[in-house]
Amino acid sequence: MNSVETLADQAYRYVRTAIVSGELAAGEKVTERGMADRLAISPTPVREALRRLEIDGLIERIGPRTVLVAEIRDAAVDDLAEVEVGLRGLVARFATRHATAEQLDTLDAILDRADDLLILLKERRRQDRPADRHLTELLDTMQEFNDTVSACAHNPVLVRMLEQSRVFTRTRRRELLLSRVAEDETFGLERYASHRALVRALRARDEATAERLALSDAQGGLSALREAR
Repeated sequence: MNSVETLADQAYRYVRTAIVSGELAAGEKVTERGMADRLAISPTPVREALRRLEIDGLIERIGPRTVLVAEIRDAAVDDLAEVEVGLRGLVARFATRHATAEQLDTLDAILDRADDLLILLKERRRQDRPADRHLTELLDTMQEFNDTVSACAHNPVLVRMLEQSRVFTRTRRRELLLSRVAEDETFGLERYASHRALVRALRARDEATAERLALSDAQGGLSALREAR
């Protein structure tokens, strides 16, 4: 099966995230042409994406080429989040089976860099010095960690499904993370320690523990980001 994300997949993920995040408000009109122009693609993949969103109940069609954003209930967002969380757990299970020794060493090395950045970040804040660049670098490092865990699964179809199911795009996730950290410098630190435990579980080939840690981290992260919307 082809694991390459299509333009229709990208359009679907973009519009769905815009709806869930509130960027596209309930009742807002969306046209195929307008969305195609926004994404710099042809109307055909947008048309396919809108069909899928209509099936999901996220939009309502009012014309051949025009739709309205549906009123999204919290339950609908919960359903979307549950899919993403479940896939994160499944990725962790596959990773315990298929991660190579080299990949596991890479995960530890990434966390070592994250530890150094976190120490530097705390020190700069203690000195009341600018730390935005170090925070951005830390977020990039943790994204690299998550991407490497996904690669450990050695299942491109599963990873593609995870990317398509994300409640927030990477860009939106970054914006919300920065917003939360600006309000609370300790945000996310209680989940940060679980990454070392996840690597230990992967090394031990402990599927149950790896899945539990991944589920807990995903649930905690999504809950916090949804509060920051």
